[in-house]
Amino acid sequence: MSACTTTDTAVMPEVPPASWQGSESASPVTLSARAADHIAKYIAKRGKGIGIRLGVRTSGCSGMAYKLEFADVPNPEDIEFLSHGVKVLVDPKSLPYLAGTELDYAREGLNEGFKFNNPNVKDACGCGESFTT
Repeated sequence: MSACTTTDTAVMPEVPPASWQGSESASPVTLSARAADHIAKYIAKRGKGIGIRLGVRTSGCSGMAYKLEFADVPNPEDIEFLSHGVKVLVDPKSLPYLAGTELDYAREGLNEGFKFNNPNVKDACGCGESFTT
């Protein structure tokens, strides 16, 4: 496993990119330092990739579920954020549901994984797989 080159822990400015029309007062999607470190290490291990793509889809008992995948190339419609040196790509349809979200990476006992800290969530199902806004 190669060493992570992302050591910047400075807080990124919360300014939406110019391509994010009409949402000047909304917050961007960010990564915690732990999530950024994990993503950077995984991309280095893969040997390719430009960042992570986040989105939502209709699913589950509460209505919406998160999508998370590593991105090798940006889609033309993607809105890009930079957080702790890692590129975060979000499609415009998902952005209203994800605005202000911080993606964290946590280890609890034998379990580890990404955790969405989304201020837009009003309710979530008991299993934690879906949410409503």
